[in-house]
Amino acid sequence: MAIDTTETTSASPTAHSPLGTRLSTRDKLVLFVLCAAQFMVALDFSVLNVALPVLGKDLGMSQSALQWAVTAFALPSGGFLLLFGRIGDLYGRRRLFLTGLALFGTASLLATFAWDPASFLTGRALQGLGAAAIVPTGMSLLTTTFPEGPARDRALGISGTLLSLGFTVGMVAGGVLTDVLSWRSTMGLLSVFALIVLPLAPGLLPESRTPDRPRLDVPGAVTVTGGLLALIYALSTAAERGFGGTDVIVTLAAGVLLLAAFVYIESRAHAPLVSLPMLRRRTVAWGNLGGLVTFSMMSTVVFALTLYLQETLGLSAFETGLVFGFQGVMSAVAGVYAPKVIGRFGARRTLVGSLAGQGLFVAGLVLLNAHTWSVWLATAAVSLASMCHLGAIISYGLTVTSGVPDEEQGLATGLVTSTQQVGLTIGIPLLGVLATTSSDLLAGVHTVLALDAVIVLAAAVLVAAGLGRDRSRPVEAEALGLR
Repeated sequence: MAIDTTETTSASPTAHSPLGTRLSTRDKLVLFVLCAAQFMVALDFSVLNVALPVLGKDLGMSQSALQWAVTAFALPSGGFLLLFGRIGDLYGRRRLFLTGLALFGTASLLATFAWDPASFLTGRALQGLGAAAIVPTGMSLLTTTFPEGPARDRALGISGTLLSLGFTVGMVAGGVLTDVLSWRSTMGLLSVFALIVLPLAPGLLPESRTPDRPRLDVPGAVTVTGGLLALIYALSTAAERGFGGTDVIVTLAAGVLLLAAFVYIESRAHAPLVSLPMLRRRTVAWGNLGGLVTFSMMSTVVFALTLYLQETLGLSAFETGLVFGFQGVMSAVAGVYAPKVIGRFGARRTLVGSLAGQGLFVAGLVLLNAHTWSVWLATAAVSLASMCHLGAIISYGLTVTSGVPDEEQGLATGLVTSTQQVGLTIGIPLLGVLATTSSDLLAGVHTVLALDAVIVLAAAVLVAAGLGRDRSRPVEAEALGLR
């Protein structure tokens, strides 16, 4: 039976083993449930991309309307993350996690059997709402179940690997499923994941929430949710039509104003949705900056390379998927070794080094040209950049959540996951549009990749300066049992 208590639970069977390095069978099952749910959400970000043209013809959606297949999911999944993270803190993380799983599975079935654009987009929006409940509560359950130290490092390493792998696997699986079956099978795959995870979760996951139950900060919830929704809508729409549209300008301004109002409200709220003193922690502020940059800039690289491989080199969607499939394999390899690197050098140093490595390997992609041999350069450089990207994902999550009390883990992980979602959303509108609007696609791709590399390298410098020197002695990998 699951543990049900009104106090936040941070212990697990992991704590019984020396230094918490060995995971019991129950620990592994808990980790499987949480990581499978995160993998499912990551898969949803990319599994539909290759299928969009076929989907549009089948449902009668115009080319301009296809962006809503992505935006309908991104709006609620990014907009409600902070709110749902806080609700999970106050009223039970497991309860909200299970609700999100059930909603996500049901919505995936609706999208699978959609009969017109409205029913399909409704399913996608409900998927996004379910994801907004799953992601922050799943991360909170992980960080409160596995105590800070090597056990949590290992758990976050596995979770981060699967998050990155889910995005790339989705691109490969989307192409294969669409060719062999139909676009509907991409949505059906997600419902299968939900049906596997949902029956296992209740008996394995401990309930956890804050001991006291302050009133929910409604003004803060309204302004931050509205601000994120407006911002994500504006940037997603700009990716398709540019920044000159009236709706883009209005919603972008509304998003900025609402987020500014949110900061003002939180500074005076008795029980704020986001603790501003937490945001003033160097690890939280600079760690999240590193996470925002690594996610947004890597999503831009994937987008630019997808255009380059198919439009310039003439690769098919399936062949393009294979390139990113190799990238996913290398990310998985990085996920195995990242905890060992963190154990030796510490999360902060690993974050800075990973950002620097990602920027340098992306800079190498500027050498791409129209010759077919460039596919090997693209494969090698993006794979190495992705390995560094994976290291940045894991180390920034550890940097942000380390030292945060269990009762505030939902807030911390809500910020982590909001950073992930916003990063995945803003990168392509900010830089990718330079490739799609360029008269020379290859020149546009070069511009995008060069700016991408500069931004990541600049972020590495800023994060290093912002975090300062880590005076805590890195724990040797041998002592952590990670070798």
